[in-house]
Amino acid sequence: MGVTYKYFGAPDGATAARVPISMRPEELGGDELGQGMYTKVKPETMAAMVLTGIEGIPPNKVPPLELVVLHPDYAVVRLPASVVEPLRSANEESLGAAAFIWSTVPDRRGPRDAFVIYQMLHEWQDFARRCQESGHQLYCLVWP
Repeated sequence: MGVTYKYFGAPDGATAARVPISMRPEELGGDELGQGMYTKVKPETMAAMVLTGIEGIPPNKVPPLELVVLHPDYAVVRLPASVVEPLRSANEESLGAAAFIWSTVPDRRGPRDAFVIYQMLHEWQDFARRCQESGHQLYCLVWP
């Protein structure tokens, strides 16, 4: 059984904590943010991609994510400003460099993965910008 990660926007931790109970679109940031982003990429991996690839932080210095809810059936984590701000403000060159760096990680398939990672970083960047425009923060719902 795999784990599903759903990135979504919410105005605050209390709202984000209620999301798994309802899973209604309005709880996921309303129509302006759509239904959120489903992916197989862990939020801690996403944070590491941004902080090591764009910010140049050594992997051992990547801070842990903030746990909003830990339930037997799911968890909700918040991606901190230290991850979201660099992602939102990154230019094409930074996104490309981060994608290349992460395509060389041992469990990746090398250059074939670089473009996929680049597209994914772009999607996250777009979503992070839409969250900011809506006054929301970026969260991730994790469930099996």
